[in-house]
Amino acid sequence: MNATPHFVLLARYNLWATRRRFEHVDALPVADYRRDAGLFFKSIHGTLNHLLVAEHALWRRRFADGVSPRLALDAELETDRLRLRERLIEGAAAWLPLIESWPEDRFDEASLLEYTSTQGVAMRLPFAPALAHVFNHGTHHRAQITAAITA
Repeated sequence: MNATPHFVLLARYNLWATRRRFEHVDALPVADYRRDAGLFFKSIHGTLNHLLVAEHALWRRRFADGVSPRLALDAELETDRLRLRERLIEGAAAWLPLIESWPEDRFDEASLLEYTSTQGVAMRLPFAPALAHVFNHGTHHRAQITAAITA
């Protein structure tokens, strides 16, 4: 089975959902955007920075470049709210051409992603499930942000 269309669909959905999330986040006053909302990364800003770290600075670099930066999952890579928004949308858009560039056999069961964890541990994961994790991770944190906005 050719899994490329499935992952292209996930990447397109992720880009759409990222843009849609900001329709709601952009309307928040700064105090609500920055307050500790009880999320794992405390605030909406902290959670968005975590998405920048995890999905783009770590996972996309692992998939695209075969490198594993040593970053803390709670690092604040972008202090500026508008620039953080831009970087997250740009990052979401960058997954699509990357996925489309891989040969079909990259998604086979035997295909592995090798990388180093943020703790310096060598890892080997099945390629396709690891990629699915990236998109599921984004869905998880979008839900947390939605809960914080509607609370």
